[in-house]
Amino acid sequence: MSVATAYPGRDRLSGYALFAALLAAAGLPIYIHAPKFYVDEYGVSLASLGAVLFGLRLLDVIQDPLLGRLSERIRRHRAAAVSGGVTVMAAGMYGLFAVSPPVAPVIWFAAMLTLVFSAFSFLTINFYAQGVQKAGELGARGHLRLARWRETGALLGVCVAAIAPVALGLALDAPFTGFAVGFTILALAAWAAMTREWEASPLPASQGFGVVLMDPVARRLLLIALFNAAPVAVSSTLFLFFVESRLLAPGWEGPLLLLFFLSAALAAPVWGRLAEEFGPRRVLLSGMVLSIAAFGYAVTLGAGDTLAFALICVASGAALGADMTLLPALFAARMEKISPSASEGFGLWSFVTKLTLAFAAVALLPALEAAGFRSGPDNGPEALWLLSALYAAVPCGLKIIAIVLLSTLKPEETK
Repeated sequence: MSVATAYPGRDRLSGYALFAALLAAAGLPIYIHAPKFYVDEYGVSLASLGAVLFGLRLLDVIQDPLLGRLSERIRRHRAAAVSGGVTVMAAGMYGLFAVSPPVAPVIWFAAMLTLVFSAFSFLTINFYAQGVQKAGELGARGHLRLARWRETGALLGVCVAAIAPVALGLALDAPFTGFAVGFTILALAAWAAMTREWEASPLPASQGFGVVLMDPVARRLLLIALFNAAPVAVSSTLFLFFVESRLLAPGWEGPLLLLFFLSAALAAPVWGRLAEEFGPRRVLLSGMVLSIAAFGYAVTLGAGDTLAFALICVASGAALGADMTLLPALFAARMEKISPSASEGFGLWSFVTKLTLAFAAVALLPALEAAGFRSGPDNGPEALWLLSALYAAVPCGLKIIAIVLLSTLKPEETK
């Protein structure tokens, strides 16, 4: 019997949940809040923001695999490296939302997001690589057990970060400054909770990128991650615009975001339990089908359909819980078999998931602006139709591709 089994309190999985919450708060919420904040506060155009976000995603295309290699090279000093990464990410977030740009706002936007995204990438790679080792210490179904804690923490972090600026706006004149300060506090707490984990037993030696890229199952999982993450990138980028301009429901953005991510957080441990019972592949496919049903209905919505959209938020949020819990667990389990150090593997994983955000940034915002869309209630039917198509129809098509790819994996390849 392992120490972890005999003494469950020693698993310290709550630390993984808290650190996942920190990373999640610096991920999707940035795409939800930052573009609209810079449009409303500084008058930056959607096309300019889209170009910057696409450029930063291209930077990730180059740097994520390199950061995976760097993580492997300095793994003996992982605790110190993570401390530096947390500091850089918190500083970038504070500069993004709490500091008046000392240069052109679009340049400041790009500089601060470079800090946030680079630190986020490095920390994510180290965090998930460490999780592969941790899951091995937890025994049978360790990856699913860790995933329940980790992804539930991540989704709760998204919930808080998504609603925080709106909630703080009720009490503060500068809610985004409060958001930046709160993020710094969370960063300190998460760093403290994981300190002992980074100093755990040494990781196995690196197997390099080649082992991962030559493995057919790992390649297929990376491709599934690419198409499965794209719907989240698309809907997250357009969520606030859809609620404000398509539904004509200003003021409901915060409650609906909270409903979406809270549904995901509540569903994540349920999906994990179901996966232990029926297998992760079958359960993940069920979640993907639920997502298509939800977004397919969203295409039909228009002004005043706020209640119907709330139901869609519940369904699509629950489906997101399956995506965030089960797909990373499948990839981590594969890494344990073919590349136990996992740093390079999760460098590739980070790369493909972020590539979808590049697509969202370069394609969606400029397309909307070209169609005459403007933030606010005054938009023509063509711009509103395009907004609905991009927000709801495009994710359905991408999700169908992910379902087809996942269906080609044999059940024994996803254990």
